[in-house]
Amino acid sequence: MSLKSKLKVMVVDDMSVSRGLLAQCLEEMGLQNLEYEKSGQDAYAKLAESPVHLVISDYNMPGMSGLDLLQHVRANKETQKTGFILVTGTPTPDIVTRGRSLGLNNLVKKPFTTASLKSSIEAVVGRL
Repeated sequence: MSLKSKLKVMVVDDMSVSRGLLAQCLEEMGLQNLEYEKSGQDAYAKLAESPVHLVISDYNMPGMSGLDLLQHVRANKETQKTGFILVTGTPTPDIVTRGRSLGLNNLVKKPFTTASLKSSIEAVVGRL
């Protein structure tokens, strides 16, 4: 069984267009086990019940930012080893520094391509 068919990925973004773009890229890569959440709170509740291998989260979301979600993921024994990629249009030094201190695995800058997203994912989970 290939990594593509086993890898469970959760996409977290409050904007439906962004979720759709991420979904399109992931499907082009041949990833099959995909879940989608509209908020950090919903994502964390779902992850606590049913962990995934990789979370791809937008940074700028109301309520719980992508980095706040990462902090919660790392604090939970069941999810602390989950791969985490942050997607942002503005990767400021503060965001990068806080992300690293929380255990961020990788960052993707918007706008992204399927190739750049794939490269970021492979840096975290291995060759797809």
